[in-house]
Amino acid sequence: MSEVLEYKCPACGGTLAFDADSQKMKCPYCDSEFEVTEAKAAQPGSIALEQKPTGEMSDVVSYSCPSCGGEIIGDANFVATRCPFCGNTAIISTRLAGVLRPDLVIPFAINKDAAKEALKNFYRGKILMPGEFASENKIEDITGIYVPYWLFDCEAGGSVEYNATRVTMWQDRKFRYTKTDYYRVYRDGKVSFERVPVDGSKKMPDDYMEAIEPFDYSGMMAFDTPYLAGYAADKYDVSADESIPRVHERLKNTLLDLFGQTVNGYSGVTPTRTNLHFSHHTVKYALLPVWILNSVYRGTTYMYAMNGQTGRFAGRLPVSWGRFWAWFLGMFAGLGAIGTLIVMLL
Repeated sequence: MSEVLEYKCPACGGTLAFDADSQKMKCPYCDSEFEVTEAKAAQPGSIALEQKPTGEMSDVVSYSCPSCGGEIIGDANFVATRCPFCGNTAIISTRLAGVLRPDLVIPFAINKDAAKEALKNFYRGKILMPGEFASENKIEDITGIYVPYWLFDCEAGGSVEYNATRVTMWQDRKFRYTKTDYYRVYRDGKVSFERVPVDGSKKMPDDYMEAIEPFDYSGMMAFDTPYLAGYAADKYDVSADESIPRVHERLKNTLLDLFGQTVNGYSGVTPTRTNLHFSHHTVKYALLPVWILNSVYRGTTYMYAMNGQTGRFAGRLPVSWGRFWAWFLGMFAGLGAIGTLIVMLL
């Protein structure tokens, strides 16, 4: 048995949803608005529903919508989803208990209409995109989903050795001279990091989730279930321990970049030896807001992800090869004309 939560409007009995614009719970029927704490206090209680098997697919389950009775189908990881018939949100409270309960949440700050408009803006200025793509492709699906993230507080440190060169050139009336000095450069140190994010969902492409960072942690607050109303949400299926290799890789790249920024004044720098180490102090479980948009163009589905708090976009666009070659040849011709002009001036 599972418990499904719904937040009912105290004014008319409709199902409330969290509104990204007002940051309050809003009724879509009577437009009444309530603070999250008010909506939670008015919540009539959980409804016990039996999880129904769906054939041989053990990772797919279904529930009856407590509002309309329609069948809600999802995988074993969803904790909130919208009924396809009445649009109301079902929140599976038993999947938000104990170690599965998030510590933190960043509420959605951008609504669905703004997400659609942001996708149009994302298309603009892409000179290699087919000209008809923006007008012919259609948004097949748009979903606001709280993605599970692990936030690590870490300390990273170590040392890096570099081979560096400094080239000096001068000339007199007869000769040109080049002097190359060789150096061995050594750097060591440590850096503390707070809330390094790693998504804990196998569904979400890691490159997309990293591309829409950063999130503004000043908008983060203690988790509460009303924030999920009106959106989908998943529980993690990649544990904190399983996420540590990705944390190490992210910290390694950042640390090497920070060390490299201190090696200045040389003509060339090559790292030769690195010795890095990492330690983890705390990890928090958070749900962070992401809009997932799928559009279809000439039979192909294109997926986009947008940070539901900041609006940062990530996605892949189709390329018009005709436009690509026209651009490439035009650029090559332009460089050739500049080269010819330089030769003529000389």
